[in-house]
Amino acid sequence: MKKWFVWICMLAAACGQPREEAWRTDFELSGGTETPRYDATINYIKRLEKASHMVHLAWFGVSPQGRNNPLVIVDKSGYTEPEKVRQSGRAVVLIQACIHAGEPDGKDAGLMLIRDMVIHKKQVELLDDITVLFMPLFNVDGHERFGPYNRINQNGPKEMGWRTTAQNLNLNRDYLKADAPEMRDWLKVFNRWLPDLFIDCHVTDGADYQYVVTYAIDRSVNVAEPVRAWTRDRYLPQLEQSMKASGYPIIPYVAPFNWGYLFSGLRGGIAPPRLSNGYGAVQNRPALLIETHMFKDYKTRVWGTYQMIRHSLEIVSRTKNDLIQANREADRITESLGGKTLPLNFKLTDYYRTIDFAGYRHHYIYSEFYGDSIIVWDSVPALLKLRYYDSSAVADSIVLPLAYLVPRSYASLIEVLRLHGAQVQELKEEQELEVGSYRFENVTFASGPYEGRFRADYRLVPITEKRKYHQGDYRIEMNQRCNRVIAHLLEPRSDDSFARWGFFNSLFEQKEYGEAYKLDELARQMASSDTSLRNAFNHKLKTDTAFARNNYERLNWFYKKSPYFDQNYNRYPIGLLRTK
Repeated sequence: MKKWFVWICMLAAACGQPREEAWRTDFELSGGTETPRYDATINYIKRLEKASHMVHLAWFGVSPQGRNNPLVIVDKSGYTEPEKVRQSGRAVVLIQACIHAGEPDGKDAGLMLIRDMVIHKKQVELLDDITVLFMPLFNVDGHERFGPYNRINQNGPKEMGWRTTAQNLNLNRDYLKADAPEMRDWLKVFNRWLPDLFIDCHVTDGADYQYVVTYAIDRSVNVAEPVRAWTRDRYLPQLEQSMKASGYPIIPYVAPFNWGYLFSGLRGGIAPPRLSNGYGAVQNRPALLIETHMFKDYKTRVWGTYQMIRHSLEIVSRTKNDLIQANREADRITESLGGKTLPLNFKLTDYYRTIDFAGYRHHYIYSEFYGDSIIVWDSVPALLKLRYYDSSAVADSIVLPLAYLVPRSYASLIEVLRLHGAQVQELKEEQELEVGSYRFENVTFASGPYEGRFRADYRLVPITEKRKYHQGDYRIEMNQRCNRVIAHLLEPRSDDSFARWGFFNSLFEQKEYGEAYKLDELARQMASSDTSLRNAFNHKLKTDTAFARNNYERLNWFYKKSPYFDQNYNRYPIGLLRTK
């Protein structure tokens, strides 16, 4: 097959077509205005695979519409198994494109970069130190919902895919809850390979400015210190210097503090683990979010992405041993978090610094349709001095238990935890254990669905009690490298917990009721035998008008305080083991 390809290249050259021309991508052939469809992308990858032993096309899942999802493995020795790659000492870099399929910049940049290394031998020496995993079409079904009107804010390509999947799920909100089959397949790849660096390619919405590329990568206490140090001290200084030298100065990804009003300042922040870069952080890995600027033409954006990926690979090559060591040390630190404090949620503080921001002049006009003023960009470059709010504080933290105990009736949660790499034990015999847990109070729900779920809000009351656990129930020890992920899912205080995402909404439903004549009899008995209870009822009548007007809830108030009431109502079923 290799001889056949060489013969074709010789024939092309004889006909006046140089080797470089024969390997131009569809993006290049269009002059940088178009991106290829699914079949054309796969065919180009197959050509690379036939031409070089370093390229292997694998498939990591099947989409809801039946499309195979491609994973391109680029390894100097032709290795396709993570165990062999680790034994070789090479670092693993996972590059992902088209999670939002209307933002295909990373797909075309990645195809060209792989082509340049394995065909044209440009910087092929990087593969001495790195194995590249490339997902060009993560959201394959969204990619094939192709059309010219899918991204109103975006300047090209001529046609592109759609933001969400065929099930209308945004994959970049799904990393923790893992509802989408595409995400479940992705998690298997991630936890099998455990990449040393993860790169996710996007295009912005928001304000207009001069930068072609912006980025986000966590350097906060949300990520283990060794990874934080490598990112802060080794990676970012070199990346910023290299991108500036390549003609693409970069700045952290920002948004107006008050949307639509640039002079309100800019805001950064810490990504939650439902997002790609936030997920990398809680998996103890540096995760780079690339955000090219929507108003730049497609050719410029793709080449900006190309340079970000290329320079990232160069830095990983130079610092490979330090990066691998940082990741291993981060895993060891995380394994020892049981019984220690872990920050869960963060909030932006009022602290700001003033930065020079390469933006554009702009003014505001009144819109009769909007009913207020809207911004208009004048396309005149201007160096703006803006407030930059990028300081976050811990909004909530917990002391992790030594283990979590999950009833087998919630085996569906265990399936998700295992996808994230959690090791789970099944109990072999019945046990009665004293555990911590929670009761939910003041439960409310979002007014509409978010990513297919009605998220819950509540107040948590910590409790300690003895619970019986049975054979087949689950025990999850907090001595694992993915402790942070486990905690974010099982601690109801986390903004990305199973509880917040609505996995326990059935707990908040009262299933047994009493007839009014029976509850009235119960209320009379309880009120006459307990003066404090009677006083509490009278106080609620005086202070809660809605309660006073709801005849049944007046009786239900007593029912909820009686032994007849469901003891599992609003009771978190997962136990927190504090002692061995």
